[in-house]
Amino acid sequence: MLQHLLLLATAMAPVQTSVAAAASAAHAAPHALIHLAPIDIAILAVYLVFVIAIGYITGKGHQTSEDFFLSGRSIPAWITGLAFISANLGALEVMGMATSGYQYGMMTANYYWVGAIPAMVFMGVAMMPFFYGSKVRSVPEFLKKRYNEGARFINAITFAVFTPAISGISMYAMAVVLQDFLGWHFWPSVVVSGLVVLVYTFLGGLTASIYNEVLQFFLIVLGVAPLTIIGLIANHAKAVKHAAAGMHESWLMAATAGWGDFKHWLDTHQVSQGKAMLPGNMWLHTWMGTGHAAGNTLQITWPGVVLGLGFVLSFSYWCTNFLVVQRALAAKDMNSAQRTPLLAAFPKMLFPFIVILPGILAIPLLPHLVTGGTVVHGKIVSDTHTVNNVMPLMMGTYYPAGLLGLGLTALMASFMSGMAGNVTAFNTVVTYDLYGSLINPNASDKHYLWFGRFMTVLGVAISVGFAFWVRGANSIMGYTQTIFGVVNAPLIAVFLLGMFWPRTTPWGGFIGLLVGTGTSVTLWILCMKGHPMAHFYKHGTTSAFWNALWSFCAGASSTVLVSLFTRRQPVEQLTGLVYQVTPRGEASATLAWYRKPLVLGILALLATLILNLLFW
Repeated sequence: MLQHLLLLATAMAPVQTSVAAAASAAHAAPHALIHLAPIDIAILAVYLVFVIAIGYITGKGHQTSEDFFLSGRSIPAWITGLAFISANLGALEVMGMATSGYQYGMMTANYYWVGAIPAMVFMGVAMMPFFYGSKVRSVPEFLKKRYNEGARFINAITFAVFTPAISGISMYAMAVVLQDFLGWHFWPSVVVSGLVVLVYTFLGGLTASIYNEVLQFFLIVLGVAPLTIIGLIANHAKAVKHAAAGMHESWLMAATAGWGDFKHWLDTHQVSQGKAMLPGNMWLHTWMGTGHAAGNTLQITWPGVVLGLGFVLSFSYWCTNFLVVQRALAAKDMNSAQRTPLLAAFPKMLFPFIVILPGILAIPLLPHLVTGGTVVHGKIVSDTHTVNNVMPLMMGTYYPAGLLGLGLTALMASFMSGMAGNVTAFNTVVTYDLYGSLINPNASDKHYLWFGRFMTVLGVAISVGFAFWVRGANSIMGYTQTIFGVVNAPLIAVFLLGMFWPRTTPWGGFIGLLVGTGTSVTLWILCMKGHPMAHFYKHGTTSAFWNALWSFCAGASSTVLVSLFTRRQPVEQLTGLVYQVTPRGEASATLAWYRKPLVLGILALLATLILNLLFW
């Protein structure tokens, strides 16, 4: 499952390893590598019942389409904040980041500390006043108000086409995990998960999705975070060459000693990355060697990290992707909407220690994953699983009964929450920005409510279909990166110019979206074809960084050029849409100083800077 980053999901994860092994496994006869105890099965069953119950309970009070699509704009900031971060905690992030940790080390943390936090702060401080203050129901609707119906249509149609694809990739990833590790067949895993998501999103809409995302957040913390502690203790035991060593130590003392043992191991060993052998200590640095592409594990220079990831990809995802913006729009007031991404930034910056570090710790514990060789540790014997499965392999190897069930439930929650988040965003955009705008603009609110529920069914069905289609793909990460590049990267250029340059015209925004999107697709095709024109920006796993940067430049330059030669809108029409002509109210004047959006944003940036310096 796949949330980006990876992003990053933005968010897009850097996992560029082929999933050919996973794809072939998906076609093979199921063979369980992990055997669940009754308590593990009970935990998983309780979770499935619980999420459906949340859908039923939250849906009982829905009377209007705004209740269904935006939770009646009534959710407290701490809940929307957790949902904001959890909407990005799909399988790509939970499983993909562990994979990236194994392959690239703490360089992967740049997806958080560079590729997420600054953009989340900007979103809360600068952009939410426009989104929430204009009372729009979606990102495409904001584009319609700032530009024209054409700009709205371009963004709505690309988002509606690609969102079920992301959801389908999540289903595919979940089915592979269930088949590989529990022996479940592929198609029942996809269908059952789709039905569970359909039931609770059909009943409870966005509210059900948000509260299940909050549940998912705590499940991931409780089910995945122990893997870091257990991995440190396992490294300590490995260092003293006796599994029972440290029996008289507390778990905290053993984990602390394990960190020192692990750092010593990396300092004295080389680590395989493909055919190359690199110094192990490179795996604990985020910026070391970024002066040239060959000097670091990600094979990227610092301009690519700062501009491609930290600016274009990051800001385009966190500031314009309706999947996450929708959570903030559900907040009960302006203060809560602004604080939604800011409160989410604090736990977000700590997630590398939960989802990336277990992958790094697995390097000496599961040393044969890169080459796909036999892995023999405790309960697992595998000669088919690669680094893509490092997270469940670590769980199956080191988790006891009960905790294993909680860990696998956390993975299930990340899969299903990622699907639900995309489905609720899909039904909102299709209902409001395509059907309600172009086909049936004068229907009753009740009609839109039921049409939204119908689109929920259709969205899940398309997602299921895409899960089967992507089953034979060579690189699901390639699909994911393409989708983020096409939908998000060109959009941020048009958004920033529209919000901060009053001279930007409706035609400028429309043409900018067209040119930026076309550039992104063209560069991706050239890259995939190995065309010489794409060679200069195709570096290892990070070609998407450069693709996003050039798409941004193309969209921004065309927007500026067309705007200079077309008629601008009257200033009075731009109030609430452009920074310079919008009165700045004192929405946070009554808040305590430590709850003010600007203060929270500064604190988040300072904390992120400290983390970057610690792992420089």
